[in-house]
Amino acid sequence: MAAAVHSFPATQLFIERAAASGAGLDPGDADAAIVAGICRNLGGVPLAIELAARRVEAYGLRQIASHLDQSLALSWAGPRGAPSRQKTLLSTLEWSYGLLSEPERTVLRRLAIFVGDFTIEAALAVVTNGAIDEAAMFGAVDSLVAKSMVATRPAGAMMRYRLLDTTRAYALGVGDGDGEGERAELAARHAAYYRDWLDQTGAASRILSSGAERAGHFAALNNVRAALEWCFGDGGDVRIGIDLVAAAAPVFLAMSLLSECHRWSERALLELDETGRGGRMEMHFQAAIGVAVMFTRGGRDMARVALHRSLAIAEAAGDRFEELQVLGPLQLFYIRTGDFRTALHHARRCAAIAETLEDPVAMTIARSLLGMALHFSGALDEARAELEAALRSAPRAQRTTTVYIGFECRILAGAVLARTLWLQGDRTQALERARQTVSDAADADHAVTSCIALIWSTTIFLWAGDYGDAEDYIGQLVSLAEANSLIPYLAVAHSFAAELALRRGDADGSIDRLQDGIGELRVAPYGMLDTPFNIALVEALIDAGRLVEGRVLLDNTIAQVEAKGDACYGAELARVKARFLAMPE
Repeated sequence: MAAAVHSFPATQLFIERAAASGAGLDPGDADAAIVAGICRNLGGVPLAIELAARRVEAYGLRQIASHLDQSLALSWAGPRGAPSRQKTLLSTLEWSYGLLSEPERTVLRRLAIFVGDFTIEAALAVVTNGAIDEAAMFGAVDSLVAKSMVATRPAGAMMRYRLLDTTRAYALGVGDGDGEGERAELAARHAAYYRDWLDQTGAASRILSSGAERAGHFAALNNVRAALEWCFGDGGDVRIGIDLVAAAAPVFLAMSLLSECHRWSERALLELDETGRGGRMEMHFQAAIGVAVMFTRGGRDMARVALHRSLAIAEAAGDRFEELQVLGPLQLFYIRTGDFRTALHHARRCAAIAETLEDPVAMTIARSLLGMALHFSGALDEARAELEAALRSAPRAQRTTTVYIGFECRILAGAVLARTLWLQGDRTQALERARQTVSDAADADHAVTSCIALIWSTTIFLWAGDYGDAEDYIGQLVSLAEANSLIPYLAVAHSFAAELALRRGDADGSIDRLQDGIGELRVAPYGMLDTPFNIALVEALIDAGRLVEGRVLLDNTIAQVEAKGDACYGAELARVKARFLAMPE
């Protein structure tokens, strides 16, 4: 029997988990029979086996079996339709809970409010009150960890705690017996803690420029989400919720969680009373809505109206840095909708404000966006100077621009500089800069930032005839756009894929695909790349012998460039027009 116990997965798991908890179990025949009986009674459910095995060190093997048998004999049936294993697991949890002291039970029920990981500081702020002081909480947590009711995980120099999902679900269930007022107070403390935590780490969040640096915030966001649901739900505290959204919106932007940023900013905006209208709260909510909608839904009126409203509030307040923070996204909005002249106007305003501020972040934002606007206007030398200056100022900023504008401006500067170098004829340096920018964006691990780098770099590799890298970049763009609901960028990827097929000589159906892609971009709407996609389509129509269609589209594109201001394509348009002129009548 002792040998056989090591041959079955369930009993082997029990022995391994008991040993990992310090029991050092090496059962003879008698103890092996007990182990087998425990595993059999637990139905072979791995989690239930772990819960029991981890208590061997504290209670001993025979007592575990005795308590378990008693609990099962009492037979907590659970839901009628639940499978037997599920009922057995509930029985195991009830048995474990029954072994706890009253303070331990209270602390466990209160810890169940946390979703996922939490710190001991969070537990102190949320769990303690008049009935449970700090000493009692520390003692209860230590005991719960020792009894494997609370799991621990080191995160750098800090220890993080969590309840297993099944333990948390059970604790929430038994917590239903607590008074309504007590549960509301607990939820309010939980929401207030994460509001204050985000406020206190607000400065830190502005230097979270890599995925690794953002990991702690990601862990906390599950609790922020839960707190927001409570705040704006029945019986919640809307006042805490509004403050929590104000603190969370920049973090949502920094992590490319744009749909959540939009949802909660809009919800908080609806709850603002008259005293909050026209103030900083509304200004920040409107800006967050504008940026989020712009990236997820394109150049819709909702984004434009929200950004202009935010700018009006900033101008009325006379806060130059706040004004710059809104002018940046507003300029980008007009770039994305293809209104390059208006975009250049806002970019110059943004740069003028930045000159009055001794702030490297302001200069990085302003120079990056001005460089992009100048690039489209065809002023390539000026654009290059601004973009290179932005890259020089970025390392001094010590803060990420994602919380202000939704992406890393230093990556944008590098991407636009690569295309500027290409148009100036420095093709080798352009390709090197494009590859480096895509790599830097991947290191930043920020979806919108990576999409920006991929879009600008893909155009260069298509022009260069490097179709392998272009195809790889398009694939990455599709994956990121789909995973993050970035609908305009997905439309861009579809158009790139059609253009790539045309350049590879796959004319069958590719003209229709590119026309469909351009149609997607108009619906988005996303007009930043109208001209290069139109040029690609004109050339495909020429090659297919559809000259009348091609000439009409070329003339319309030239007129559009003259009206909207993306003169950087002037040389390409002249080249394509020369193809028509060279054809026999």
